[in-house]
Amino acid sequence: MPANKSEELMVLLGQALNSGDLEGAVALYEPEACVVPEPGTMVKGTAAIREVLTGFLAMKPTITAPPSQVIQTGDVAAVFNSWSLAGTGPDGSAVALSGNSAEVVRQQSDGTWRYVIDSFFGGV
Repeated sequence: MPANKSEELMVLLGQALNSGDLEGAVALYEPEACVVPEPGTMVKGTAAIREVLTGFLAMKPTITAPPSQVIQTGDVAAVFNSWSLAGTGPDGSAVALSGNSAEVVRQQSDGTWRYVIDSFFGGV
């Protein structure tokens, strides 16, 4: 499901990951988008983003991420969210993560929105 508003992206990403929909999650990113899944690590492009998101899906996550602030000008927006994730680690132990993300999103020619930059833990 495409995002019709900039602030919908994080909600849709959470829904896709919660339901195990890898391709739906990847479709929310521009083909050359950059993702910072953890401080000091950046990946670029669809294949690398798919790999990162596959790692999150392996945890069978439940993600909560309501949008908290959007700053938009024209077809570009900065979106800031607080999120939390509960899941299962490779050893079967409970995993709990949370953070404050910083994202740059862009309106596409069809009016929908996609991620250009997605930093899961904000500016760190």
